[in-house]
This record gives sequence, C-alpha cells and structure tokens, in this order.
Amino acid sequence: MRNPIILFHMLAALVFSGCQGTGNQPKMTKDDAGVKLITLDPGHFHAALVQKEMYPGIDSQVYVYAPGGSELQAHLSLIKQYNERKDNPTHWVENVYTGNDYLEKMLDEKKGNVVVLAGNNHRKTEYIKKSIEAGINVLGDKPMAININNFNLLEQAFNEAKEKNLLLYDIMTERSEITNIIQKELAHTPEVFGEFKKGAANDPSVVLESVHFFYKHVSGKVLTRPDWFFDPEQQGDAITDVGTHLIDLVQWECFPGQIINYKKDISITSSKIWPTPLTLSQFALITNKNAFPGFLKSYVKDDSILQTHGNGEINYTLKNLPVKITARWEVKAPEGSGDTHYSLLKGTKASLEIKQGKEENFQPELYIIPVKEQDNGYASTLQKAVDKLDVSYPGVTLKKITNGWKVLIPESYKVGHEAHFAQVMKRYLEFLKTKELPDWEVPGMLAKYYTATRALEMASKQ
Repeated sequence: MRNPIILFHMLAALVFSGCQGTGNQPKMTKDDAGVKLITLDPGHFHAALVQKEMYPGIDSQVYVYAPGGSELQAHLSLIKQYNERKDNPTHWVENVYTGNDYLEKMLDEKKGNVVVLAGNNHRKTEYIKKSIEAGINVLGDKPMAININNFNLLEQAFNEAKEKNLLLYDIMTERSEITNIIQKELAHTPEVFGEFKKGAANDPSVVLESVHFFYKHVSGKVLTRPDWFFDPEQQGDAITDVGTHLIDLVQWECFPGQIINYKKDISITSSKIWPTPLTLSQFALITNKNAFPGFLKSYVKDDSILQTHGNGEINYTLKNLPVKITARWEVKAPEGSGDTHYSLLKGTKASLEIKQGKEENFQPELYIIPVKEQDNGYASTLQKAVDKLDVSYPGVTLKKITNGWKVLIPESYKVGHEAHFAQVMKRYLEFLKTKELPDWEVPGMLAKYYTATRALEMASKQ
C-alpha cells in the first residue's frame, strides 16, 4: 500500500522544486530520453549522489520504490537540495511508491530501464538478480556481494545479464580520482617505473590502505547513518565493503585492460578482521538512536561498547603479484580532514606513492621515489614522461624533493569524491549506448568480489 501522507508531502515538494529554474543543464522528456531511472530502496546516500547533476539522455522523471521511513526521506531530501541549489540546480521529479511490496511493485511495473541500487546490502544481490531476471539494467553501488553465497548469486546474475544483453555494473568512484589516474599512467611508463618489483608475502609489491569515518558530512550536511550500517550481516565487513575499492584499484592500475580469471589468477595467502570500538554516545551521535538495536546486541561488550566490524586486511597474489590491502573505519576524522587513501606501487626503477596525511594537508598527493640515487638522465626522462601527460592532463608538473619528486596536479582536476559519481554515471551511459562493457570489466568485477568474499570467509574461520 502507498503511504499517501508521505507521498503527498515529499512528491509535492520535489515536483515544485523540480519545475523551478533549470540552470544550464539538459532537460529530458519521456519522448527524447533513452534512459529512465528507477531507484530501489535507497538506504545509502550514494543513491542520491548519482543524481547530483543532470545528464543528456536521462529522463528527469525517476521512479522510487521503497518501504518508506527515514532512509527514504533522507534520500528525497538530498534530491530536493540538489533541485533547489542556486548554482546549476537539477530538476529531478521523484515519483515515489512506498509499501512492503516495493520490490514486487517495481518488478511488475518496470517503469524504467536502469535500476540504481545503493542501500542495505543484505538483499542487494537478490535485488540485482531479480532486476536482471526482469530485463532491467543495473547500476549498483559497492558492494554487490558481502559473502561467498552472495558472490555465487552475483555470478549467476552476470551470466544472465550476458544472455539478455543487459548491463550490470558497479560504481567504482576511485578510478576517477586524479592521483590514482596519474599513478596508473606512470606505473606503465617503463622508463620511469621499470617493472613491478617481484616482492614477497612480507614485502608486497602493492600496498593500499583506506581509512573511512563513521561521522562525516555529505553535501555540506552531517550524515545520519542508519543503525543497520553497523551490522555486518546488513552492511558487510570492511573488506567486503570499502575494501572492494582497493581491490578494484589494484586490478585497474596494475593490469589495465587485462582479463582476470578469479579461478586461476588469485591466491589469498592470509586475511584478518578486527573491530573498531564505538561507545553508545558515539553511536547515538552518528545514528540519532539512543540505544543499540537488538540485531547488534551480540556485538556489544559491557553493555556500552559496540565492536563494529570496521577493519580488514587481505594479503594475496594477483597474477603472481604480491598485494596487501587494508580497509579501516574510525569514528571521526581530525579537524579539516576526511576519508584518506594510501597507495604504494613498487617498481624496479621507482616507487609511486600516494599519501594523504597531515603533511599533505589531508589531500592526496603523488610522489615518485627512485629506488636509488639517479643521475640527471633519469630526471630528464621523468620530465619527458610528465610532458607526455600534458596531452591528456594539461598543467601536471614536477617538484623536486629530498628523496625524489612530488607530482603537482592543478586544482581543477581535484573535483572531490561526490563529483566522481557523475563521472561513473557518464561512463555507464556510454556503455549503454552500445549495450556493451569492455571485455575485461565483468571478469574484473567477478575477481574483485571473489577476492573480498573469499578473504572474509577465510578470516571468519580464524
């Protein structure tokens, strides 16, 4: 059943704001838009970030199906905020259906041809599979699988998507971060990087670590997280959640354009998980809930400390390349900072290192560190390599530092995490035009979720 009160107030506000100033953005009607969006059960703010701007070819009418409640209201509030902003406002019109039969209603009506999934991960793989079965393309937020059973179901969904000529794709925003892009380019410039160092389990060739924070701001406002976000059965452990970004970067940077066979190319040597303690007062600050819900009681110590499944580490080899990734969560970032990323690629001629600490003013910076003291010939070679980057990324330069060079990247490329969602959407729209993904993408997604879920399974048995 629809909830008429919620529907009236939310839809009226959104339609009104959606009809106001269109800015300079394209406005599609049902007659000229090739893509019609469905948003299913939007429990995570990433669902709204996909709509932070308008896109040519996407209908401004969006169909939302959800059980109702605060998570839906938070999603619609963000869309309304984007519609009403002064600079370049969007003009989305959200058509909302609420009821316990929201999934069945969406599958029955099929009012769009692309469903966006970002929310509680407990049923996400089921949503993916059923959407594909219904003939709907899927753009899914990470993670698309949080355990090995999900992975098996996801593999079935990919097989069926291929049979039905549908696109199933996940939102990998970190491929759009400029320091990752430049690091990737230089890693495949042999005269600068050489080859990947052979490495070993205790000396991996690739090291990535991310630190996320429970308390954060989104689109200028404090984020209220749902209480289920802290349940590993609903959100997933760290290594199957944000860890997927790190695994994806390893594959994308180290083996670009190469097909990865998860059955042959991946060997997990060790993995572990450990908690991030969260007090009840901290939990209340983040969720606006004054008590731990029943489904979290088994993770609560001494009645007041939640042992959040917030950390994980995987040591594995990818095509014989030793890799270590670590995904961590902390409560609140230091003043002036936010989520951080660290990446180290070790080459035979130089290491490429991204740091985002206090010395970098908590902004990602890329460094080139030669393995030994280099003569002027190397400096000249490096400069020529950076000059070549100027074709695609004008303005990138070098600064000499004590042990190497710092890559100076113009601020215009540093658009921020939220803007990366639009960049992913634009890539996906290009794929939809041809109804085809690059041949390495689906094997890469399967390899990514196999690595994460298999590592969790291994860690859980220890």
